[in-house]
Amino acid sequence: MNYISTPNAPKAIGPYSQAVNVGDFIFTSGQIALKPDGSLNDGDIQTQTTQVLTNLSEVLKEGGSSLGQVVKTTIFLADMGDFAEVNKIYAAFFGEHKPARSTVAVKTLPLNVKVEIEAIAIKK
Repeated sequence: MNYISTPNAPKAIGPYSQAVNVGDFIFTSGQIALKPDGSLNDGDIQTQTTQVLTNLSEVLKEGGSSLGQVVKTTIFLADMGDFAEVNKIYAAFFGEHKPARSTVAVKTLPLNVKVEIEAIAIKK
């Protein structure tokens, strides 16, 4: 097991890693709308989702993978009313690649962000 860490995504805000590599798989922690310097990108759902997917992409890149190698994502939304907007940005990041996915409405997320996304990917 190897821990993955990149300065191009925010440091973990708790006792966990940005991601862990086990064999051919990378398991990311949930990414929220923090900038790599740790400050909150407290914008609308589009801004936050873009930041989250950018962070996720950077973590996967550091681990030798990419969004195109993702096999499963889980999206956590503070408001299911944001589902359509998140889908638009998600589709733009993933293009024709369509990993398995779950989307869950939650009461609150860390730092009261609107969206959190985690992923499982294979290494290139």
